[in-house]
Amino acid sequence: MTDQGANSTLSAKFTRQKFLKTLGAGAGWLALTNALGCEPTERSPKTAHPTTTSAVHSEPVRVVGSRSTQPQGTWTFRSRPDLSPPVAEVIRQAHDTAPGYIFVAPKEGPGQNGPMIIDNSGQAVWFLPLQSEDDFAMDFKVQYYQGEPVLTWEEGTVEGYSLGEYVILDGSYQEITRLSAANGYGADHHEFVITSDYTAMFTIYSPVSMDLFSVGGPKNGVVADGIIQAVDMGTGEMFFEWHSLDHVALEESYYEPSKDQSEEFDYFHINSIDIDHDSNLLVSARNTSTVYKIDTMSGEVIWRLGGKKSDFEMGPGTRFANQHDARRLSDGTITIFDNGGWNGGEHSRGLVLELDEDEMTVSLVREYPHPYGQIADTQGNMQTLPKGNVFIGWGSEPLFSEFGSNGELLFNARFPPKVESYRAFRFPWKGQPSDDPAMVAERGSDDKLTLYASWNGATEVATWEVLAGPGPERLKPVGSVPRHGFETAITVGSAERYVGVQAKDSSGRVLGTSRSTGPI
Repeated sequence: MTDQGANSTLSAKFTRQKFLKTLGAGAGWLALTNALGCEPTERSPKTAHPTTTSAVHSEPVRVVGSRSTQPQGTWTFRSRPDLSPPVAEVIRQAHDTAPGYIFVAPKEGPGQNGPMIIDNSGQAVWFLPLQSEDDFAMDFKVQYYQGEPVLTWEEGTVEGYSLGEYVILDGSYQEITRLSAANGYGADHHEFVITSDYTAMFTIYSPVSMDLFSVGGPKNGVVADGIIQAVDMGTGEMFFEWHSLDHVALEESYYEPSKDQSEEFDYFHINSIDIDHDSNLLVSARNTSTVYKIDTMSGEVIWRLGGKKSDFEMGPGTRFANQHDARRLSDGTITIFDNGGWNGGEHSRGLVLELDEDEMTVSLVREYPHPYGQIADTQGNMQTLPKGNVFIGWGSEPLFSEFGSNGELLFNARFPPKVESYRAFRFPWKGQPSDDPAMVAERGSDDKLTLYASWNGATEVATWEVLAGPGPERLKPVGSVPRHGFETAITVGSAERYVGVQAKDSSGRVLGTSRSTGPI
């Protein structure tokens, strides 16, 4: 054990009552955000396509229309050439799914890295390419901050774990703040949780010098300490810090240190934090294949689920390995994304487990196996949704799926090979970008003009109204077309030299207007 035990419990500035109040409120808040449900504005067609060509129906303007095909690998948009996210191919068309959009953060493989929202047809709704090719966005999701829904993720370089910072955006996609870990640590990507009173809890990895001879390593070895911090998001003040090395022995790991210490010994590999109903914490550690219940006051381990030292008798089908994303549900069950692998699992799966904490037994309630029987070596998550549905991101496998409570596959989509998303979620979301709609115009033969219109992140656009005229200040409506997908191509038979578009919602209200283009 290390000498960091003094940091494993509360700072003297915080009382037990205040911290328990924080965690208690956070548990309810997390339960709410994990099961959000309201219908977003979904107007995309069933078949994904990069650009839909529509005709403006308004005499005397002469029009024709055609439909483009879906690209391979990455999207390209004429109105937004700066965006090239990977294509999400829908394999199983959505039916009876929970309301909301899909939240992923593609990395590796073809296309740009960054947080991305898509709809049930695989169409992009919003995408933000990261500035550096070496940075990844991880754990992209909707949370609540100061009473409003926000987008959050961790951004930084990743080598097994991250050294970065947490990003928060509002509904107009403007950055509210960035948050770093306290005490000189780098923020890790595995978990970032905002509680209801504006505190945040997150994971940290920190190298610690240690004698590893007892576990087959060198005497002058280095081990990765798994850390949980809680901080005040307004002041950055840290008031809780827990260290795995103070409470979990190296011998619990199923992994061994490298003999030459070419890399630090990641014996624990913390990958999720959840606030339990009694305000203690549930912590998942991949490399011990164990879920720990942690006393928030003493830092001591209350019990272990799975692994070498399980306090529970594991019933048939309940053993898991290399798991991620352990969550306590309102009915007392626990969900886990079981990566499977060396511990006998033939495929990755989502698990729902029933714990009897009096008899200390575990039984299998339900499982949701990988649609193709494959193993996700790393990453992954399982999200509970309204009506008993579950959404699963398959981590290192480029797949994300939704299941009904009876196990029926309701939706299935995939990225190109080698593309990964650490987690995948479904959330309701309404976005109103602060910038203007984007539009480019291309003049063809016989006075035919094609406009390409898009508005990155706008969820309420129902129609595009075309404006045309002899000058940029003399544009008048000439017709409108339905919005189709991220970018809509509109063919107009007009000789006017200046054009623009307006985005309108389903009631006809103008949401935004592009800059005029011309002369053309």
